[in-house]
Amino acid sequence: MPAVTRLIISSVAGGAHQPLVAYLERWLPQALLLVRAAPPALSIALVGDTRMAALHEKFLHVPGSTDVLTFALEDLRGRVTTGEVVVCVPFARREAKRRGLKLEQELLLYALHGTLHLSGYDDRTPADHARMHTEEDRILQQLGIGPVFQQEQ
Repeated sequence: MPAVTRLIISSVAGGAHQPLVAYLERWLPQALLLVRAAPPALSIALVGDTRMAALHEKFLHVPGSTDVLTFALEDLRGRVTTGEVVVCVPFARREAKRRGLKLEQELLLYALHGTLHLSGYDDRTPADHARMHTEEDRILQQLGIGPVFQQEQ
């Protein structure tokens, strides 16, 4: 599969999240090379709880914040060609603290998780959940970061 040719990582909070953006700019392109069928154009947006809760309510009709949302913006013959992954930084911060991880690792996991959704993975059934999270950890291990999702198991 072709690699991601356009990757934009941005933060609604601007400079406040610049170190997090820089971390994702360093590691995400390498991770995306290992994702089968990654969209060729991808945007990653870092947001806060208020913005994430609004998106969660608007698009999924679920109140409250969540970790990550994905949006297929364009597709060609059933394959997403342009997508957006919205990642909630405060949610990741809370989870990272609870799990004893670095915030950056949790954010990378969320960005990768969203990209896998856009690449055809799902996690609604127990089998699909296991498959998707095994793939996340496979990719993160290949990068030398190690398993992030399964670390708490």
